[in-house]
Amino acid sequence: MTRESESGLPIEPVYGPDALDGWNPGEKLGEPGAYPFTRGVYPTMYTGRPWTMRQYAGFGTATESNARYQQLIANGTTGLSVAFDLPTQMGHDSDAPIASGEVGKVGVAIDSIDDMRVLFDGIPLDKVSTSMTINAPAALLLLLYQLVGEEQGVPAEKLTGTIQNDVLKEYIARGTYIFPPGPSLRLIADIFKYCRAEIPKWNTISISGYHMAEAGASPAQEIAFTLADGIEYVRTAVAAGMDVDDFAPRLSFFFVARTTILEEVAKFRAARRIWARVMKEEFGAENPKSLMLRFHTQTAGVQLTAQQPEVNLVRVAVQGLAAVLGGTQSLHTNSFDEAIALPTDKSARLALRTQQVLAYETDVTATVDPFAGSYVVEKMTDDVEAAVLELMARVEEMGGAVSAIERGFQKSEIERSAYRIALETDSAERVVVGVNRFQLDEEEPYEPLRVDPAIEAEQAARLAELRAGRDQDAVDTALARLRKAAEGTDNVLYPMKDALRARATVGEVCDALREVWGRYVPSDAF
Repeated sequence: MTRESESGLPIEPVYGPDALDGWNPGEKLGEPGAYPFTRGVYPTMYTGRPWTMRQYAGFGTATESNARYQQLIANGTTGLSVAFDLPTQMGHDSDAPIASGEVGKVGVAIDSIDDMRVLFDGIPLDKVSTSMTINAPAALLLLLYQLVGEEQGVPAEKLTGTIQNDVLKEYIARGTYIFPPGPSLRLIADIFKYCRAEIPKWNTISISGYHMAEAGASPAQEIAFTLADGIEYVRTAVAAGMDVDDFAPRLSFFFVARTTILEEVAKFRAARRIWARVMKEEFGAENPKSLMLRFHTQTAGVQLTAQQPEVNLVRVAVQGLAAVLGGTQSLHTNSFDEAIALPTDKSARLALRTQQVLAYETDVTATVDPFAGSYVVEKMTDDVEAAVLELMARVEEMGGAVSAIERGFQKSEIERSAYRIALETDSAERVVVGVNRFQLDEEEPYEPLRVDPAIEAEQAARLAELRAGRDQDAVDTALARLRKAAEGTDNVLYPMKDALRARATVGEVCDALREVWGRYVPSDAF
């Protein structure tokens, strides 16, 4: 009996050589670390060293988050990943009326350089790699990080990490946008130029399919819409006068890993192959690093359940294995209690230990690309690739990612996929252990971690103290220069950095840009 994959593609009971008729392994596979990178972006992959183990963390105040980071580093985390609260993500200060009730809830509250300084206190920025999940205000958080590095005596050329900086997927699936698409893309191009000149080892964007998947996108949709966004970013940078090989090696991607191991492995292989071909054939990239689709993976939060939460430990282990077998460059494993509340110290440690078991107790790191030549994986890779290319072609027919976003194409396609998943779950056609099968009559009690609501008042007090103690004339002058740059064509990051150094707040800097660029209002809001 034939089953369907998450993308709606057939999975046959048995595969053999006939499944790959006309298949040219030399052309489609190549060697690990060589074009078209189907088998991985590096020739040795994990046989030399494992992937970077990142744990996404951030809640409450900078002081509380710093304590969690210190614990993660002590437990063996090799890279930090910062979660910011919603006001920070939307470019509002903690004392803004719109921020009420959200300060510190889904991430750490960062209002100024004072908070950023506390967040990384005692953490040497030349020794850790830091990923920051921030999009519309990504430039601000990157500059605050650079300023803290300068205070530590760390030159910018030694800073390593990633800003997500992927605003197009915000219009599609997540909603933490600030400015309209045009100014947002201009800001991203300015970030590319700034980092090439000032912070050369920084990954300037993490083009994300993860949030589309969390909204219900199938694996094929996740890859298609993410790569279409990537193409839009490359076109924007080239149109701004940059040579593709000057910025493409610092592009990175961010995908989900589901429990469906075989299709996830195929998805990652197909994504690498398509991106390498696009960069070579459409953009004429010559640097091999420009052709490499390097990506971070996070296990699927949407597949975690509040029912029998300990079962999520098993799900996360399976998802993490899928990411590793698919060749990820870094990995975050979710904590088992995240469907209920913020992770506790113990659950965060268990999530990290899951990665460490995969890296050091299994044999998946002993050989490069364990699934190469598998009939089922190679056929599924071809099938996913074909489905992805068909969706990408539809986006191109509409004029590219931005035009398709304005027509609501990606959003409507993802919503259809999410509705199908909901129907299958409700009917138990799609089994979710503990939810529609194998339930308990009574759930065991669990005490989650809660954020102290007093944090909001504490942040407001810190902001009041900051404003009372800074040189307001210096702030006003810097913000005026920022507005002037935004009105013209100068790179906005240089006056933005001066404003942040003068202790302008995140909200004040974003407000200055809102005055010039306006705010994005989705068409379906009218």
